[in-house]
Amino acid sequence: MTPIQALKKNTLFIEVSGAGIPEIDGLFVPSTAPPQESESGTMSTAGYWNGKMAWDRADGKSSRSPALSYSNSYKSWRICRLDGHLAYHIDCEDEIPPCDREWEVYHQGVAPAPKVTVHHFDPREACPAPNVVFVLGGPGAGKGTMCELAQTQLGWTHLSTGDLLRAEREKGGPTATVIEEYMTAGKLVPNEITVTLLKNAMEMITRTTGKTNFLLDGFPRSLDNLEAWYEIFGRETDLPKMLYFECPYEVLEQRILGRAKFSGRPDDNIESIKLRFDTFKAETLPIVELFRSKGKCVEVDTSQGRQDVYNLVVDHLAEHTDEEFAAKPLTERSEILLGLRPWPKRKD
Repeated sequence: MTPIQALKKNTLFIEVSGAGIPEIDGLFVPSTAPPQESESGTMSTAGYWNGKMAWDRADGKSSRSPALSYSNSYKSWRICRLDGHLAYHIDCEDEIPPCDREWEVYHQGVAPAPKVTVHHFDPREACPAPNVVFVLGGPGAGKGTMCELAQTQLGWTHLSTGDLLRAEREKGGPTATVIEEYMTAGKLVPNEITVTLLKNAMEMITRTTGKTNFLLDGFPRSLDNLEAWYEIFGRETDLPKMLYFECPYEVLEQRILGRAKFSGRPDDNIESIKLRFDTFKAETLPIVELFRSKGKCVEVDTSQGRQDVYNLVVDHLAEHTDEEFAAKPLTERSEILLGLRPWPKRKD
């Protein structure tokens, strides 16, 4: 049996919706009931029942009923009604109630099964502020590669404004039509829409995963972008740190032409490279200069080897990187990105 003192504190909030039973729908907060022996002989403690986290408990001695807790006897998570009768369950040994699979409706439940959502922070309170690092650099400077490595190896979340805009357009969100019109015309989407998507994405990720470290790839691209950031997040908000990947044009050109052989990107050609680089100098370099003047810009020379660049990124992100992530061995994908092993051969 796991010693009580070894149990991680339960700080998760569970939201159940669509149960069809009013008493069940709502927010389940971590159990605060005193230690008690369960039917399987397991001694529980505050926030736990049967050795797993609990939101109320099967003995009904927490601050809220109905119960949401785990049964060792049946190896299942269970949601009970106020009268103690089982309404919904799911057979598994997951550490927390699953929210990626459908629960089963028991005799005292109402179909369909409810939706279960895990919140890492109390949804009744404001979301914790994100820890943001802006990542800028010319085309081919390695922003995407280093952001992917930081996400995989260091636990940071990599967000690309382009990816968010395309996803919003495809799912038909409230601004999908506007995004479609601007992207089709080859124009920049209004800054307010872009920054609002970033804010919503960071809040959703923070609440559902507990992660607060974010790398914003290619943002802000212009002073207008930064102005929109202030409008959404407030002018009293501290300016984030910036990682600026600096690389000579000649090296960028070589890299992009090299990747054009397999990237399939229509803009990986000499004419587009020159245009994109000129746009970068005209619109984005003034942002870099602004951050330099405020002591918020960290310059990384990406003309050197990928391993050396990655080591610098690790150092600059170390202050907010979880030590457990930092000590993790490189994944196969990371070794490929760093050039430590070859890309897999394509199957014809």
